[in-house]
Amino acid sequence: LNAAPGRAPRQRVRFLPAPGPGGGGAVELVAARVPVLADHPLVRGPLFRKLKIGAGHRLDVKASGVFVLGIGHGNKLLTDLYNCHLTKVYTVGGLFGKATDDFSDTGNLVEKTTFDHITREKLERILAVIQGTNQKALLMYSNIDMKTQEAYELAVKGLIRPMGKSPPIITAVRCLQFALPEFQLEIHCLHETQQYLRKMVHEIGLELKSSAVCTQVRRIRDGVFTVDDALPRTQWNLQSIQQAIQNCQLKVETELEKTLG
Repeated sequence: LNAAPGRAPRQRVRFLPAPGPGGGGAVELVAARVPVLADHPLVRGPLFRKLKIGAGHRLDVKASGVFVLGIGHGNKLLTDLYNCHLTKVYTVGGLFGKATDDFSDTGNLVEKTTFDHITREKLERILAVIQGTNQKALLMYSNIDMKTQEAYELAVKGLIRPMGKSPPIITAVRCLQFALPEFQLEIHCLHETQQYLRKMVHEIGLELKSSAVCTQVRRIRDGVFTVDDALPRTQWNLQSIQQAIQNCQLKVETELEKTLG
């Protein structure tokens, strides 16, 4: 912002001495517009010295993907989006055959196991069980009577979700790629942490009578924001940030109106 062209200094009227019309050393006062020296950059200093920036759902050092920031008045919208409890989507990579102390492929090796007996069908059965278990938790923490008209209307709008604190909940999970020993999952979830997703990969390995570590956690969607909305590091400039805010404005307003009314 400070590198952008500065605004023109304010003008004020001053009466300045000028030679009189008759000559002979006579002086008269003439009204003139002059710049206000208090607006000069060397006097004023940087125009923007405090800019409030708020962080959305955080990513740890081993994760990547969509990370939402609120700038200025956008911090209020960020809080409102938090209150919507929107679903986040991740792609999570896994590797069968070993276990580590932090469930990631860069942790200290704990054990090695065989994995030749694992098939995609067995993996998808485990994922179906995980999704079914979490679906029950989702309904329980939503505090909605599923036999009511309200529940039906919320289900049609896709708004059945916990509107308060709850444990991490997986709303959907599916296998994107499977090529032993590697696999990749797409996970839709609420109130999760990236470490929780890594532990989930570890537990999937145990359920399949083997072990597994997480090789990648990448957030591809955070509520209304997707990877397509995100700015790579090469586009961290004023023009791109302004354009991104304008592009997302309608989506944010629509979601807040739909969820919070």
